Amino acid sequence: MSDTINVLLIGGGGREHALALKLRESKRLGELWITHPQNAGLARIGKPVDVPVSIREIYRLQQFCEKNNIGLVVIGPEDPLAEGYADKLAAPGRLVFGPTAEAARLEADKAWAKQLMKASSIPTGDARIFTDARAAKDYVASREHPPALEGKAQKLAGKAGAELPPVIKAAGLAKGKGVIVPSTFKEAYEAIDRIMVAKEFGEAGSRVVIEERLEGPEVSVLAIVDGHNILVLPPCQDHKRLLDGDKGPNTGGMGAYCPAPVIDDATLAIVERDVLVATVDALRREGIEYKGVLYAGIMLTPAGPKVLEFNCRFGDPECQPLMARLKSDLIDLLCAACTGTLDQVDVQWDDRTACCVVMAARGYPDAPKKGAVIEGLDDAEKYDGVRITIAGATRTKDGTTAVSGGRVLGVTGLGTTIAEARDKAYAACDKIKFEGAQYRRDIGAKPSR
Repeated sequence: MSDTINVLLIGGGGREHALALKLRESKRLGELWITHPQNAGLARIGKPVDVPVSIREIYRLQQFCEKNNIGLVVIGPEDPLAEGYADKLAAPGRLVFGPTAEAARLEADKAWAKQLMKASSIPTGDARIFTDARAAKDYVASREHPPALEGKAQKLAGKAGAELPPVIKAAGLAKGKGVIVPSTFKEAYEAIDRIMVAKEFGEAGSRVVIEERLEGPEVSVLAIVDGHNILVLPPCQDHKRLLDGDKGPNTGGMGAYCPAPVIDDATLAIVERDVLVATVDALRREGIEYKGVLYAGIMLTPAGPKVLEFNCRFGDPECQPLMARLKSDLIDLLCAACTGTLDQVDVQWDDRTACCVVMAARGYPDAPKKGAVIEGLDDAEKYDGVRITIAGATRTKDGTTAVSGGRVLGVTGLGTTIAEARDKAYAACDKIKFEGAQYRRDIGAKPSR
């Protein structure tokens, strides 16, 4: 297909900037409209919409699409998907890339997703769901102090050692921060209080999922789904913890690289069959047709791959290295997903490895400090094989670029090896300066971890 198409891109983070840069490369692109011109990167390459972007006034956006002949809407973040933007903006002659609100429950409601997986025998950790903080704590206490065993069973339990505390998750959307992996049972009880009593994540914490602690390396397996066909993308490995060595608090993601050799082709085929295909089939049995990105966070346990959680959109920062490696036309790919013709698309990838390093603001993730002036972006972008995406930075009235969010930049390097890709990304990071900048120095350093 060679006809041009006007595109509306919803969202304003690093993921959306990465998508916008790739959309800009398409020969089919007419006008690119953006909903978040406060993002300094998006503002440079897209035209801002002139109506409110709110589910309460979705009719304004519908009218905007009609007036400006929008042929494709691309929804980046999880919130508008959960709120039903895909349902409301779809129309004859207008495609929407992103699952419906019902399908997006896979991410928006972890309790519902767990029940779906259990009912469909999709491999995942054992879990319990609670709406009462006291009951949740009692369950954790039963894991900390299991009933006394007798005889041989007691000896075996002693050899196995103390059980690790379970993972505590807010059931709803919490900007990627609602998962707490406690080091001690005391921290597990505190996590329940933070989520359910202090409401640290708002209504997302009205229910908690208390999940078995799985062990093994993690990998992000993303696929594009057209309702029937599934296109598995090259696997990525994200780095969630703030500090080197996977220490510090969980974040929205401090970096990612692609492809990730931690998962081999045989195991990836198992994930496709037992997780991705099984999930799309399970949704179809519920009367739900899934179209968009299906992202499975996978733990490679000794018992085989198991699902940690699902996302219903491109990951951030996984999207950045994926888009850096994608050679095919993104508009063709997204339109095929919307029209059920993925099997007719030949997707090509750059043979090189991509490594994305996230530069974050002082105080991230708890209380990021805004306003710091960013210097050195132009110099960093001069490096061959480097692409910079803006997540939390805006252009000020005096023409400078300043920090406006927690995760500020994604600096992606492309190289023939992961080492070369890392070197390019970090060389560019070293050129960028802003007060309080923090970033990990070990993204992709141990690709087999």
